Amino acid sequence: MVTILSVFDLLHQLSYKFLLSMHLSPADAKIINVFLMIGLIFCLSWLIDKIVNAVLTKSLQSLKINRLQPFFQALIRNQVVRKTANLIPLIAFYNAIPGIFSHFEHLIPTAITVVNILIILFIAGIFKRVFRSITDVAATRPGYRDKPLESYQQVVNILLNFISLVLVFSQVTGKEVWTFFTAMGAMSAILMLVFKDTILGFVASIQVTTNDMVRIGDWVEMPKYGADGDVIEITLTTVKIQNFDKTITTVPTYSLISDSFKNWRGMRETGGRRIKRAISLKMSSVRFVAPEDLDRFRSIELLAPAMENKEKEIALHNQDRKINKSLPLNGRHMTNLGLFRLYLIEYLRQHPALHKNMICMVRQLAPTEKGIPLEIYVFTATTVWVEYEGIMADIFDHVIASAPYFDLEIFEAPTGKDLGRALTTIR
Repeated sequence: MVTILSVFDLLHQLSYKFLLSMHLSPADAKIINVFLMIGLIFCLSWLIDKIVNAVLTKSLQSLKINRLQPFFQALIRNQVVRKTANLIPLIAFYNAIPGIFSHFEHLIPTAITVVNILIILFIAGIFKRVFRSITDVAATRPGYRDKPLESYQQVVNILLNFISLVLVFSQVTGKEVWTFFTAMGAMSAILMLVFKDTILGFVASIQVTTNDMVRIGDWVEMPKYGADGDVIEITLTTVKIQNFDKTITTVPTYSLISDSFKNWRGMRETGGRRIKRAISLKMSSVRFVAPEDLDRFRSIELLAPAMENKEKEIALHNQDRKINKSLPLNGRHMTNLGLFRLYLIEYLRQHPALHKNMICMVRQLAPTEKGIPLEIYVFTATTVWVEYEGIMADIFDHVIASAPYFDLEIFEAPTGKDLGRALTTIR
């Protein structure tokens, strides 16, 4: 840098003498000489910028480190190399200032301050682009694709902007950096009000990331905001959710920790999605199974083994207690609803599309004015929505179609045709 200063001192003296030889006044010669030197430094800066940019770019492209190649390409794509090349002429200009303004020494501190501010801003920009390159590469790695990298990038940008602001303040005022923090104390209340959403979003992003509450790609439900779909972006202040109708709902990041929401990630990770649906059976159709009907039910292949075990259990119970079998009310007897439940359990256990390691249950719920709800509680072996709906429909198609074989009636509200048929029967 001493060489640069010496070169510009020599050029400054030669150009000044040349201008004087052109019969210009010393004052005019000094002013024109400053503009000539500034024009010269800009031309040299442009040349240095091109050379350094080309050299650095080719150097990164020629490095044969396979693991780092994506990072090098990201540096080039985000113009880190170009911005670094721009910084070198600024540093050269900084060292040439005393020579350029040797006839206007009172302008040297101002020029140095301006160049220092530009250098600070350029360095901050380079760091931002370097971190952007890191997040771009991380986004291509499987382990980081569902992480809120955009939030990290925004946090780094805010920190770099804050540091740059402090350093620029120090350069402009000529005071120590700590003076800025002293002034910030008096303005903290105003800053908290102005940047409330940003601060809340920053804290929420840290908690969401630390507690692994939401990842990109998660299916979440937030009824308060009308959101039901996949998370496609998490930033410092907002979370974008693409609903299943392809609309986009944007919610504040801090709402993830202040409001309740449902995350379906656990369902996807376990590989099974729950079916929990009931049909209502008419209570009047439930009855004890008559002995003459037992053979008919034994002919049902899925029911026969379970029915045989149940018959042995009931017979042993009645025999131990010497039950009078003249009335079905005495002792234990099978019912058509009980056999229907046994049949459905065996049917579900052997269903190829249901998860074998999760709950498989058929249960009765509390009777209502609409009958006895018989609920199917199982898990499919897939979490794909379309496949899940198809499996559930197939199961209930079978349930509804098989109920009459057990002399059970499914409840449904009467229609106009039913009422018309009833009136016709009365007449």
